Amino acid sequence: MIGHEFLHSPGPTHIPDRVLRAMHAQPLDFVDARLKEIARTCFADLRDVFRTSGHVFVYAANGHGGWEAALSNLCVPGDVVLVPEVGHFSNSWADHARALGLTVEVIEGDWRHAIDPHEVERHLRDDKAGRIKAVLAVQVDTGTAIANDIPAIRAAIDAAGHPAFLVADTIASLAAMPFEMDAWGVDVAIAASQKALMCPPGLAILAANDRAVEMSARLPRHQRYWDWGPRLGEESYMKFNGTMPEQLMFGLRAALDLIREQGLPAIQARHRRIAGAVHRTVEVWGEAGAFSFNAPIREQRAVTVTAIRVAGGIADRIRTHTRETLGVSVAGGLGALGGQAFRIGHLGDINEPMILGCLSALELAFIELGVPHGTGGVRAAIEHLAAERASPDGLPA
Repeated sequence: MIGHEFLHSPGPTHIPDRVLRAMHAQPLDFVDARLKEIARTCFADLRDVFRTSGHVFVYAANGHGGWEAALSNLCVPGDVVLVPEVGHFSNSWADHARALGLTVEVIEGDWRHAIDPHEVERHLRDDKAGRIKAVLAVQVDTGTAIANDIPAIRAAIDAAGHPAFLVADTIASLAAMPFEMDAWGVDVAIAASQKALMCPPGLAILAANDRAVEMSARLPRHQRYWDWGPRLGEESYMKFNGTMPEQLMFGLRAALDLIREQGLPAIQARHRRIAGAVHRTVEVWGEAGAFSFNAPIREQRAVTVTAIRVAGGIADRIRTHTRETLGVSVAGGLGALGGQAFRIGHLGDINEPMILGCLSALELAFIELGVPHGTGGVRAAIEHLAAERASPDGLPA
């Protein structure tokens, strides 16, 4: 295909050229001072991104590995965890917990609305014996594009007077939207490199407070690689329990430099601005009746990904046409939304022209496929962006 292909999945995301160039380097010896400095500064800067003074752990793994690392350090087979269902990824996390021999209690959800903190509180109050070890909450479920109120879940745990750990999946949210690990009382947070951290897939990144690390130290060990204990020392080799994934760390160093230069407030403002353009466009497209938001409540729509329901079961046909004839890739529906929706990723290294190109290509696909849609969606996005960029809080990042 002539020209650049546009990737608008919610992960992996577009990688900045600066990150790619940083990775295009030969490995360094384990004891090289330059390598040790890269590791030291990455761990320090990740604390700033998580907004924590706690401990950071980096694994050669994906986000699913991050789930397993968190569970393996907090729980042993037979422990109970509480999972508020919000979509495909909350359910997948629950499946990982079951595979580790944990008992999973699920607060059922409809995949269209955020976690109800009152239900979390009620469930914990009913746990008179304090059997529930942890609440596993996804800040943004990538499959449903629903954002959840993590501070409200912490407040629910506290209101119930329950000792459960709060474990937050920030894989599709960290850096793109506010996350205040210490201020919000999150015990463990999980992220991954391929989302708003603007790196290739391959790094699972966790932050844990002292309470969580102390729990990990008390558990009988049934595994080695995930264990936080050996990773807590100053030896950079042991922080990775073996060989450092050097090229990925070179890329992460460059990405963290970009984040520091832009600043989290500006990055988050950019994500809000671009998400608003996508949401405004979908509102216009939906006027003809074929499209609707998976998340009907505006305040619960994620700023990193938008899931769009499509009438008539033609979501995958739209995706295929847009990818194969126009060079724009958007994601499909997962689980209960399989074949019923497509998802636009708008996180990480993205700016206004990139999202307008994606939205324009989708409108062109609708016309070529004869899909009814409200006209003027892209125009609405442009007007939204112009208004936001002109406001004091919408300065470009």
